[in-house]
Amino acid sequence: MSVINKLSKISRRDLFRVAGTYGMSSTLLAAGTFGGAMSLANLASAAESTYDKRFSKPAKHTLKFGAAGFNARNLLIERAGALEFARDLEARTDGEIRIEFIGDNQICGQLSCVEKTQQGIIDIYAASTQNSAGGAPYLNVLDYAFMFPGRASQYYFLYSPESQKILRDPLEKRHGLKFLFSHCELRGIQLGLGWEDRPTVTKLEQLFGTKNRVTGTQLGRIAMKALNLNPVPVAWEETLDGLKQGLIDGAETWASAVAYANMSPVVSQSVDLKFFCGTEHTSMSASVFDSLEGNLQDAVMESAYWAQAHVQAANEAALVKTVGFSDPQLPDTIFVENNVRPAFLPDSEIKLAEEMCSPEFQPQLWQEWRDRLNGWAGGIDTYQEIYDIARRIPADMKPENVEPRRWWKG
Repeated sequence: MSVINKLSKISRRDLFRVAGTYGMSSTLLAAGTFGGAMSLANLASAAESTYDKRFSKPAKHTLKFGAAGFNARNLLIERAGALEFARDLEARTDGEIRIEFIGDNQICGQLSCVEKTQQGIIDIYAASTQNSAGGAPYLNVLDYAFMFPGRASQYYFLYSPESQKILRDPLEKRHGLKFLFSHCELRGIQLGLGWEDRPTVTKLEQLFGTKNRVTGTQLGRIAMKALNLNPVPVAWEETLDGLKQGLIDGAETWASAVAYANMSPVVSQSVDLKFFCGTEHTSMSASVFDSLEGNLQDAVMESAYWAQAHVQAANEAALVKTVGFSDPQLPDTIFVENNVRPAFLPDSEIKLAEEMCSPEFQPQLWQEWRDRLNGWAGGIDTYQEIYDIARRIPADMKPENVEPRRWWKG
């Protein structure tokens, strides 16, 4: 049975019927525990059990978690860890913290979750750092081109104590956000159906002159312009239609984003350009975190650490077994079912792209933003420091083999 069929046995009407009895958060937290097919009866039973456990005593703090377009189904495709974090935090605090999980773009979308957290409308949010960079420009610090050679180096950086001073502290000081954890992939170009009958991309020059959707990241646009990829700002929610109608050739995003957002039917090739971060992160309002008792602050950090380690393992497995982003591809994956071909470029082509657009080889393109980010970080050379940390591990290390560390205890 296909991945999609396993996850789609419950209709939206049935989901809302169960949620009407036990609440949407209890229903989604229960649904997130199912790795395969579930019936309406066993979802209702799990939701009841989850509800009883969550409401066995009054909560000291109820926190609103705006999770952009995520739900229990698509979080089994892109393993961003949002539901696991919520479930673990409630259990770890014995119900003293209760999470009201609001996904499916009901309270905020990819571009607006960060601002609604800053405004105090929600307390925690999940969205990509790139889409969130509009409301929190310091998040651009992750988006220098080719700063990370692979997914392992991204995880290694997020676990490193240095991530506290280079990423987390400036983000908190400048934008009032506490960066908790993130999924890690690297962005490529997801080509639409106009490329269905063309040979699989093997050379960078085959992409020159194409018109591609870009996220909210300012730094991503610098790289795309230097690579002749014609960045066109398109909201994430409108990207599907843009690809379907041929208004754009492709979109810069990552493989599991294509799969979770149901873009696979309109994507023909997933080109693994690896040119900058794709990081679906979860952050919390720093003022809300500061208002918690010390033991509950500790619990938030421990749940963030647990979620980070979970995401690291689960997303690596899902890329191969659920998404189909591998060579060879496994059967019954989302990419195979939708005829999406991964295009893994040879190292020589990645090196060519790096020489065309990275700060190492084209420093003048980045100087203005680099100076700005360095100033916000208190004079740290943000690019060079992250670049060096990312290369402390072997370039061929498997992402799942990176050792988890409590970054705040360094």
